[in-house]
Amino acid sequence: MKRRHFLQQSLLGTAALGVLGPSLVAEAASGPARLVILHTNDMHSRIEPFPDSAPQWAGLGGMARREALINSVRAQEPHVLLLDSGDIWQGTPYFNFFGGELEYKLMSRMKYDASTFGNHDFDNGLAGLQKQLPNAGFPFLIANYDFGGTPLAGRFAPYKVFEKAGARIGVFGLGIELKGLVADKNFGATQYRDPVAVAQAQVQQLRQQERCDMVICLSHLGYKYEGEKIDDRKLAAQVGGIDLILGGHTHTFMPAPEPITGPAGHVTLINQVGWSGINLGRIDYELRRGAQPVRATGALVLPVGATC
Repeated sequence: MKRRHFLQQSLLGTAALGVLGPSLVAEAASGPARLVILHTNDMHSRIEPFPDSAPQWAGLGGMARREALINSVRAQEPHVLLLDSGDIWQGTPYFNFFGGELEYKLMSRMKYDASTFGNHDFDNGLAGLQKQLPNAGFPFLIANYDFGGTPLAGRFAPYKVFEKAGARIGVFGLGIELKGLVADKNFGATQYRDPVAVAQAQVQQLRQQERCDMVICLSHLGYKYEGEKIDDRKLAAQVGGIDLILGGHTHTFMPAPEPITGPAGHVTLINQVGWSGINLGRIDYELRRGAQPVRATGALVLPVGATC
């Protein structure tokens, strides 16, 4: 990437546009409403932009610039969800000196709606995570980590339901297996559960009990691996009923969301926007009554701080 401004827009293919779900609770009198999903992943404590002298990503990123970009979208769009897919911490001296306090406070200022955990969010152990949680004015959603028997038992919900423009949007989180990525002492007695089985249970809960019109997974599993290791593409292919997977961990720069057809023909979109807050992802959905209550209408990659 060179230091230049770009705005990449992609209209999604027909297979990506139709996603199934129950009828909306209500529809705006003026017609279908638009839901805007903004998302980040793998911020890695990048508070300031990359320096102008950086060999790559020079001048890009920065939390103040991201806040301005988010605020500009919110000024134009009444129905916005701002989500993150983990690895908020580790990578700059800000984390080394302040232990994650600044990252959480700035995300709270930006009014994030939810995040999940990445492996680096355990770099200061469970005690370090517990210490910083009061600084997070947003929930962490994680369905496949069992914190029973640790100081964080009962602190995190597997999912949250948001109501936007009469629609019920269910969001749940999945984390990668910590063993082998994180020192055992840093996650302690935390138990990892199979993401596929957990995701199936979450979809059933959100679709049936919670009557959600749309289901979003915040994933830190990774975009794609060779072999049997679970990733976002495999998850989408094996679990029906997820409309959107917002991924992390692999620092994948996706120019547009990828549609994956899963069980019963349900189409799941997967997206990921690199790392270090270089990009802000945006996906627009149309919310309406009928057989297709949520329909993706377009996606943008919004560079943070790019200049001409």
